[in-house]
Amino acid sequence: MSDVTRAKNGRPVHHWRRDLVELAALFTAVAVADAVANLIGHSPDGPALLAISAVALIATAGFHTWWSRRHGHAPPTDDPGARPPAPGPASGESVLWRMRTTVRDEPGSLAVLCTALAELRVDILSLQTHPLAEGTVDEFLLRAPAPVAASEVTRAVSLSGGSGTWIERADAHDLVDAPTRVLGLATRTALDAAELPLALRQLLGRCTIRSLPATSVRGKGPQEGAPVEGALEETVMRLRAPEGGVITVERPYLPFTPTEFARARALVELDARLGPRIPRSQDVLTLPQGNDITVRRADAGDLDAAKAMHERCSQRTLGMRYHGPVGDADKYLKHLLSPHFGRTLAVRTASGRIVGLGHLLWDGDETEIALLVEDDWQRRGIGGELLGRLVAMAVEAGCESVYAVTQASNTGMVAAMRGLDLPLDYQIEEGTLVITARLKAAPHAGVAHTEDTEHSVRD
Repeated sequence: MSDVTRAKNGRPVHHWRRDLVELAALFTAVAVADAVANLIGHSPDGPALLAISAVALIATAGFHTWWSRRHGHAPPTDDPGARPPAPGPASGESVLWRMRTTVRDEPGSLAVLCTALAELRVDILSLQTHPLAEGTVDEFLLRAPAPVAASEVTRAVSLSGGSGTWIERADAHDLVDAPTRVLGLATRTALDAAELPLALRQLLGRCTIRSLPATSVRGKGPQEGAPVEGALEETVMRLRAPEGGVITVERPYLPFTPTEFARARALVELDARLGPRIPRSQDVLTLPQGNDITVRRADAGDLDAAKAMHERCSQRTLGMRYHGPVGDADKYLKHLLSPHFGRTLAVRTASGRIVGLGHLLWDGDETEIALLVEDDWQRRGIGGELLGRLVAMAVEAGCESVYAVTQASNTGMVAAMRGLDLPLDYQIEEGTLVITARLKAAPHAGVAHTEDTEHSVRD
């Protein structure tokens, strides 16, 4: 008889009902055998019938053993009617993709596309729709098995009715849903006006953003300006900047949708309503000579103090900084101090005079670094301190590189760039030296910007 066959809730289960049935069957078999033996034993052919019965019983037992071994390998289950689990997703490495395609505005068109992706075992993590006059642009965040190439995905999408398909690699930052990402960008823009170009770039992907001041726009034809509500022309959008200029956004590889245009315009309108603003934190530094200076963000409110510093600088210092007529130096300050064109750090003495300016300027899809230190305050480590902080800002903003335009004779700027301990590229054109620093090797920590912190500047 069977003893213990399986466990239930961690405890062995004894089949006592089956044991009783087997015991009753055994007693019945003994009684029947005794009756048959008495009946056959009194007949003349009794021994032969007994032998035949024994052979039949042995054959039956052998057949039963063979049948049990043939069908007894399946493991027992608690639910005999349960089906085996369906196969799960393919194991192994996966790749994130951002894909955009245009589908017909018809019922079932999106379902056909999703079925085609499912056949490649591609998982749809998120989906955004951008309605157009004809059709709908669908933007997907996909997780695909690593062996599935981008060309396979686009081919399947094309066969399922998608057109104008664009695809590129994504990363973990793209896992944030669109509303959360837009709210985060709006918060950054509200805290710092200099974040507007960076927020637009993160919102719209790889694109070139240029800000034209109002004076430049007035000198151009009407096609160069932008109406109050902005203008959208496929791969180019123009938005009216808060100070009256124009913000131009270009993305040649992928046309903008009306939804993207509306989001970008909303960020610009938020910036215009909040007005000029920058973080007001500052750091107190001690120079090797014992002087205390402060480093903080600067804006248009520091224009007069910056012009006063220009008057104290020598012609040579201004010429190395602005690479042009020294008399025009003051004209650049209003542009440089506007937070919409970049970020500016100002170094002030204990008496409040500005003795150094450091600029991080958004130049399309590139970033420029520029320094100006008053003659009497040079060779004290101020330039290196400013440069290190500007590079930390560029790394925080996601810039891949920064470049500085100077002259080969400007040994102070060249030494400061070398002091960054970053890979540098040098290009000389007509006496002008362009030094480019690649920031992928730069640490993300950078220089801390905290309220009223104090430390020393190394020479």
